[in-house]
Amino acid sequence: MIRRQAIVLLALVGLLVATYLWLYKIGVLGELQCGTGSCEAVQASRYAELFGMPVAFYGAAGYAVLMGLGLAGLQPRLAGGRRIGALLATFASVGFAFTLYLTAIELFVLHQICRWCVVSAVIMTAIWVLSIMGLRSRPATTP
Repeated sequence: MIRRQAIVLLALVGLLVATYLWLYKIGVLGELQCGTGSCEAVQASRYAELFGMPVAFYGAAGYAVLMGLGLAGLQPRLAGGRRIGALLATFASVGFAFTLYLTAIELFVLHQICRWCVVSAVIMTAIWVLSIMGLRSRPATTP
């Protein structure tokens, strides 16, 4: 139960970060607050879009799905089942793989690092680890 609560909280923070980057990419925000780093350069690259949509949109959608699954898994009738845990682990694995791909693009192709992207990568990695740990643990028994 604690893992799923942590996943929901992490997914909410990830959703906020991805939405911030998405709003910048579609022109709602004028400037990214990045401090040091190359956030705007990364967001302006051709890799910041996939199939005509900003990559941050996919991140926001992914975090929303993970948050929804985590919230569903907190419901008493679903808390002890393995189905939600398997779905969480599946979606988190897809998100983690996509994060690895995007981080590799930043490091080895663009040679630029976006701090917000790093924050998102850390969040997605934590969600992935928690979801895999949830799969490996014994399901909670309900009285």
